[in-house]
Amino acid sequence: MERRELLGWLEVQKLIDMLLAQFDQEFSAMVMITRGGIMPGGMLSESMNMQNIYTASVDFPAEMETSTQTPRFLSLPTFLEFPKTANLKGRNVLVVDDVWGSGRTITSVRQRIVTEGGKPYTCVMHFNPYRSLFGTVRPDYYAAITDAYIVYPWEADRGFQTRLFSRAS
Repeated sequence: MERRELLGWLEVQKLIDMLLAQFDQEFSAMVMITRGGIMPGGMLSESMNMQNIYTASVDFPAEMETSTQTPRFLSLPTFLEFPKTANLKGRNVLVVDDVWGSGRTITSVRQRIVTEGGKPYTCVMHFNPYRSLFGTVRPDYYAAITDAYIVYPWEADRGFQTRLFSRAS
């Protein structure tokens, strides 16, 4: 069984502070990945007094694609929501999610921002290199490395046990 770690708000604030200390440049826009990136993105944007805040919602097929028998992790993402090109082009964009597990979602968003003419920088509170599908590729900024399933304080009261095996970040 996967090890689980429940965090409190104080621990989350320490992680946010660790991220803020790493930023070595200015960002003119932020893209928060739904849903995991909403809380850390909000906390970071408030601390940074960032005004240009957007969301990206990405979906991957839940099963193998029957027409091609392509495994799920090779399937292309569907962007349900994404900022307009004008909001990204020529900007340093901070891409925020809670955790880099497989890395599929955040790397898909990063690549789409590059395609739109922006310069993305990935940022997560937790990086799990043991689950990453991208070899030595890492987030540009991360506060902690873990092999555990992290449960954040905003998830704890929503019956997180039912979500433990459905999260595929």
